[in-house]
Amino acid sequence: MDAALPPLTASTLYLVATPIGNLEDITLRALRVLRECDVVAAEDTRHSGQLLKHFGISKPLLSYFQFNEAKRSEEIIERLRRGEKVALVTDAGSPGISDPGERVVKAAIAAGFRIEAVVGPCALVAGLTASGLPADEFHFVGFLPHKSGQRRNKLEALKTVAGTLIFYESPYRIEKLLGELNEVYPDRDVVLARELTKKFEEFLRGKPAALLEIAGKRSLKGEFVVLVGGAEPERAKAPIES
Repeated sequence: MDAALPPLTASTLYLVATPIGNLEDITLRALRVLRECDVVAAEDTRHSGQLLKHFGISKPLLSYFQFNEAKRSEEIIERLRRGEKVALVTDAGSPGISDPGERVVKAAIAAGFRIEAVVGPCALVAGLTASGLPADEFHFVGFLPHKSGQRRNKLEALKTVAGTLIFYESPYRIEKLLGELNEVYPDRDVVLARELTKKFEEFLRGKPAALLEIAGKRSLKGEFVVLVGGAEPERAKAPIES
């Protein structure tokens, strides 16, 4: 079967989605790209090294992260100029979504190189499709600013967005976020999706106040996808009958 598949293309940056928890979610295509590429550029080489080892893959690893991405982007571009096939992976999920890979992709495009997405796991899609909230229109925000004033301003600015709002949040700030949602969106439906694809995967649904009460009674661990129902469309006023 593999003999019928086309070989990887030289001077191409492959964006390889990796599991967000459950290792069974790796795709056959992702495994082939990781086996056939020349180098793997990883957000965390230790984490990605364990993933490669699990699947019996041995490849040179190049680290890129928030504070070295400019330098690493230059190195990756140079490798592409030499005709190498570079696989870009993040710690979990699809590269370029709320991680430093975005800058690498922009640099490769600007230099005229080919980009190929090797699709697969993505936390925001997993959370949205199982949330029960409308998925026909949504707005992905990612991580909110850490400073309270900036967070509050961002939430206020999103109040008129009609689609489902999607945030990423850490367990250390989830209770704070729920408190802010209770102040800004007290009547909206909220879904907390945590530990997605893992053993203790859980969806908590309710108004912000109810979820805040749950958070106060138990420790909510794991990374979160937080989904908030969108703004209700303004209803046209019915004409007054004389």
